[in-house]
Amino acid sequence: MSTMLRAVIVDDEPPARMVLREFLAAHDDVEIVGECANGFEAVRMIGECAPDLVFLDIQMPKLDGFEVLELLEPGPAIVFVTAHDEHALRAFEVNAVDYLLKPIGRERLAAALDRVRTKVRDAAPLAVRAADLAAQARPPGRYAERVLVKDGSQVVVIPADRIDVVEAQDDYVLIFADGKSHLKTQTLSDLAATLDPDRFIRVHRSVLVNVDRIARIELAAKDTRVVILKDGREVPVSRSGYARLKERM
Repeated sequence: MSTMLRAVIVDDEPPARMVLREFLAAHDDVEIVGECANGFEAVRMIGECAPDLVFLDIQMPKLDGFEVLELLEPGPAIVFVTAHDEHALRAFEVNAVDYLLKPIGRERLAAALDRVRTKVRDAAPLAVRAADLAAQARPPGRYAERVLVKDGSQVVVIPADRIDVVEAQDDYVLIFADGKSHLKTQTLSDLAATLDPDRFIRVHRSVLVNVDRIARIELAAKDTRVVILKDGREVPVSRSGYARLKERM
């Protein structure tokens, strides 16, 4: 007896969703449990429905497919849907189970479903690490212009230039921006790798600072320094962190 695959379709184009619905109807082991027209809806619905499989459009307004995937909990198999070959290549680089080029064909969809069934049958890993996703999805030399944080069913979008400081909290980071703090499931090293190193300096093993927010650097004790941010916050600075700051400033 085949395992039923619970699927969510994410695409901002109604005709594209309609085609997928029609083609998937021919597969008795696939149940469509939800449809979304944008990335924000997708994050909420996937979190609520916990599907086995997501057909995820890449080019969408507000949040693109790669950004949606970064916010998902590990679990669902991802089949990217795209009209562009370069996106398909990136999809494979981030270990999506498969990708479908628009316009979608029945046979190509069937092949993608076979790949998903094999993964499920063999209990192979289906999810990707957010850090790997961010590294592969972003062109070389281009850094994140915003940071996305999932807060329950909501998504908070934080412009990178609004971030004051980021503190490590085990496998999380605490991001301070505009007088608010946001907890994100990501390590400090992984987040730092996505941000512009000329703007964000790791001044301590557990602290990343936006240099534009620095008011001054003070000597707190012998060989011990602190950064004073423009909002008055004090941030510890290690010796190596101070060396990096001197190079930058």
